[in-house]
Amino acid sequence: MSTRVEKLAFLNDRLARRRGFLEAVLQSIQEGVLVVSAEGAVVYANRTAETMLGFESEHARGRPVERFLPDVDWAALARNGGGAWDGVSSLELEVLRPQRRILSVTAFPLAAGDAAAEEPGVVAILRDVTREREDAREALASQNARDMRMWAAQLAHEIGNPLNAISLNLQLMDRSVAGLPEGPDREDLAESLRISRDEVTRLDGLLRNSLNALRGGAPNLVPCDVLAVLQRALGTLRADIQEHGVSVDVAAPARLPPIPGDAEQLQQVFFNLVKNAVQAMGAGGRLTIALSADDRDLTVAFRDTGSGIAPEDFRRLFEPFHTTKSGGHGIGLAVVKRIVDAHGGRIDVSSKPGEGTCFRLVFPLATRRARRLPPPPDDR
Repeated sequence: MSTRVEKLAFLNDRLARRRGFLEAVLQSIQEGVLVVSAEGAVVYANRTAETMLGFESEHARGRPVERFLPDVDWAALARNGGGAWDGVSSLELEVLRPQRRILSVTAFPLAAGDAAAEEPGVVAILRDVTREREDAREALASQNARDMRMWAAQLAHEIGNPLNAISLNLQLMDRSVAGLPEGPDREDLAESLRISRDEVTRLDGLLRNSLNALRGGAPNLVPCDVLAVLQRALGTLRADIQEHGVSVDVAAPARLPPIPGDAEQLQQVFFNLVKNAVQAMGAGGRLTIALSADDRDLTVAFRDTGSGIAPEDFRRLFEPFHTTKSGGHGIGLAVVKRIVDAHGGRIDVSSKPGEGTCFRLVFPLATRRARRLPPPPDDR
């Protein structure tokens, strides 16, 4: 009898040692290990899982796992196979508490009667892939920036050469018109040529500004009258605004302080935002542009009555080459973001589908002693 008791004690001690060894291994690994019952209750979690999900295992044991990892059908995962490692499932989850993390979850069911399981449930292996996903996003942004610069070079070639040719031909036509006899016909032709030259100059300036913004050229920061720059941008779009039947209201105080800005680049920002707003609205739409300033910042808000922005498009709003417009290139807002960042400013966007959108630009004043630095180059 004593021999049997000694043998049981030896086996129990051996089992306890093995269990302790396995527990030490589970507690030391970098991945989170989570065991969930078929009913969706926490059965076990190692220290890494506790850290990732923000709980203590002894307090969470028996509680619904959905409190910590929602939007997962744990019951379905438990039914996903007849034995261990049958029906392995992989998914990614964004966890916001105790801090934002992106977790890669590999889950496999445990069936009752398995050597490793007393009752059906799910074993989930959690891996923190936040840094990997951020690195991938930054790599994509860097690639997009390179694509934009290549696109800019192609644009300069494809549009710049024809503009030069048009400009030269307009000069030749000027000389021909100068040789015509005085009269209404000569005056009409001269006026048409003047308008054409002005438009070529405007297009050349827009092309140059766009290319500078796409290439990441540093702005030439000098004291800048934002209202005057805005009025010039509206002037270049007057015909487009009238064609769409859009009314534009500009509200500004009698005196606005200057900001350190590059007038040409800021004109490109305002041009893009107004053009986007006009295209988003049907006939009879209204665009309200409000300028204001306090002792720190100057704000320009563009509020339209257009179709609004779908929630799923918000994350990619300023992403190069992403567009929801038919025939769009997805460049305009990327240029806006780059220029505003280079001026040490920020962009706030609010929108409601079917009701309209508001782009709010905030720039530091020239009198401030410090300003936010622009982000480092994409290829650094």
